[in-house]
Amino acid sequence: MTVPAVKHQAVPPPEDRLRTRILIVDDDERNAFAAIQALEGLGQELVVARSGEEALRRLLTDDFAVILLDLHMPGMDGYETAELIRQRRRNRDVPIVFLTAVFRDEAHIFKAYSAGAVDVVFKPVDPFILRSKVQVLVDLHIKTLELEQQSESRRLLIEENARIHAEKLAAERALRRTQERQEAILRALPVVFHSRTADAPYEPLFIGGNVMELTGFTAEDFLAKADFGISRVHPDDVDIVVRAQAEARKSGAYSCEYRWQCADGSYRLLIDQGVLAQDEESGRQVVFGTLLDNTERRGLEEQLSHARKMEAVGQLTGGVAHDFNNLLTVVLGNIELIKRRTGEQHELARQIDAVRLAAEKGGALTRQLLAFSRRQRLNPLTVDLNVLIADFAPLLRQAVGEAVSIDLSLATEPLPAHLDPAQFESALLNLAVNARDAMEGGGVLSVATKTIDGDEPRILVTVRDTGQGMDADVASRIFEPFFTTKEIGKGSGLGLSQVYGFVRQSGGEISVRSSPGQGAVFEIYLPQSQAALSQRGAGHETTEAARGAERVLVVEDDPAVLAMAVETLEGLGYQVTTADTAAAALKRLKSRKAFDLLFSDVVMPGRVNGVELAHAALKVRPGLKVLLTSGYVGDEAASWANEFPMIDKPYLGPALAAKLRAVLDAEAPATEQAKVRRG
Repeated sequence: MTVPAVKHQAVPPPEDRLRTRILIVDDDERNAFAAIQALEGLGQELVVARSGEEALRRLLTDDFAVILLDLHMPGMDGYETAELIRQRRRNRDVPIVFLTAVFRDEAHIFKAYSAGAVDVVFKPVDPFILRSKVQVLVDLHIKTLELEQQSESRRLLIEENARIHAEKLAAERALRRTQERQEAILRALPVVFHSRTADAPYEPLFIGGNVMELTGFTAEDFLAKADFGISRVHPDDVDIVVRAQAEARKSGAYSCEYRWQCADGSYRLLIDQGVLAQDEESGRQVVFGTLLDNTERRGLEEQLSHARKMEAVGQLTGGVAHDFNNLLTVVLGNIELIKRRTGEQHELARQIDAVRLAAEKGGALTRQLLAFSRRQRLNPLTVDLNVLIADFAPLLRQAVGEAVSIDLSLATEPLPAHLDPAQFESALLNLAVNARDAMEGGGVLSVATKTIDGDEPRILVTVRDTGQGMDADVASRIFEPFFTTKEIGKGSGLGLSQVYGFVRQSGGEISVRSSPGQGAVFEIYLPQSQAALSQRGAGHETTEAARGAERVLVVEDDPAVLAMAVETLEGLGYQVTTADTAAAALKRLKSRKAFDLLFSDVVMPGRVNGVELAHAALKVRPGLKVLLTSGYVGDEAASWANEFPMIDKPYLGPALAAKLRAVLDAEAPATEQAKVRRG
């Protein structure tokens, strides 16, 4: 019989048993077959190798539970084969059973055990003995494999459990972070979540969210008393809540806005919105909704509405200011000429003064309108507010009278601010007169200054009085144009609006705090300047107008204003040439006739205004001096007008004479004074 040289498929083992391999190494096919016959009942895979070399090749790729190794083989015998097997780490622990029919003496048996054998079986082989010995070794190997598998399974289970635990912890941390973010968002929002009964007194069932921050009360305060929420609704707004709940009964949802009194006594404007639902436990109808704080938004809407009103009035003012100031210039100029010719003793001198006073008040009224609409032309300087207020204090004392005492509390350090000093004094005077009228019988007017540190340092000017004060409604409207609490004929309502316009135009802010019987506190915040302080001249007007003999080109489109300007300048001794458009003026400048100064209106018909005319004139005649005038220059031209000296309409003869003389006598030529923005 021929024995297969490679493998023998034995009877398969039970399904729950591991299957392994047994290596039979014997060059004699009959001995190999006998071993197979003895071991096939074990149910393991039997592999036969015909030499030691072939056995070693099998051990390179396969694992075996037992190796049955014949000692006496041609070529590489069993001893040498066993020694090579034991040298390889992968196979060194595989049990080897030597098979021999030749080497039976003790010396060979000792040598076999020394070579690594676990047992020696003599041929001819007893099938029962061989199977029993191999069975023990196979069972031991299988048990070892089972233990290894169990250990690996436990390791995998431990790793899987650790992975699942780690994923669970990560999920819990992510959920906790999400909850914390949601809670932070809810805390940052002025929102309250609530549920309550659908009928009065609208008993709260649940309160959550930003309750304390929004109302000043805790959730327990709401839950402790059934009518707590409705009891703090403004009396005038209770009907709004009732109507909203009735609407919820019909449509299943509602939204309303009402005033609610907080813990500090103030009212906040709340938006209450929700839906109607059925409570599963009690069967009654309940409301689930939210409360949103709409106070700041409503305040911003009112500020926007106020700003739009200011803008509308400002546009109207700017539209009429130019023509109105032209008319006033004609009136004042001609009154000045009449007064000069008739003298102080004329029988109509009193009436002439009355006309002039009325015209001057008209000019002041126009300036007030332009001030509150932030369209007036400012002449800003960098001044120390402490010095400015201290120097102006005597005039304030005269304005408020002896019944009102003035208390100055000025900062010790300089407070440089870039603003129009004259307009600031006018604003301070307006506040002082307003305070005087509020302190019937006398009181104290306090003016204080200090620096507010920060990224952008500011100056705080506080004007406080001990007058009768005002309620919140009056305080909210105090800066509106034409709003006044005085009797008809005793106030135009433009004084505080002029202050507001000047402060805002100067880059600052103004606010008022007041309550009935507690006086009023006006706080003016102005940006602190880093520029060097300017030297402010005294600016005293002389009674006698400055005269001259220079050649002046007057450009004015209004014939009445032009005639008055010509008569005034010629009366002062100047040689005057006229033009009614920019084109006509340029034509005269290009002629051979010499001119020392260009006196031009800014706003003129045509494409070229007074500022552009001045630039063109300097290109034709670089040494020419320039003086501009206007009743209102508009937003764009206002930024250009600072390039050249300017006198506002309406102007009087002495003021025009002084300004004209100052420009003509200036050392720097007009080309250096002007910061020309165009090439």
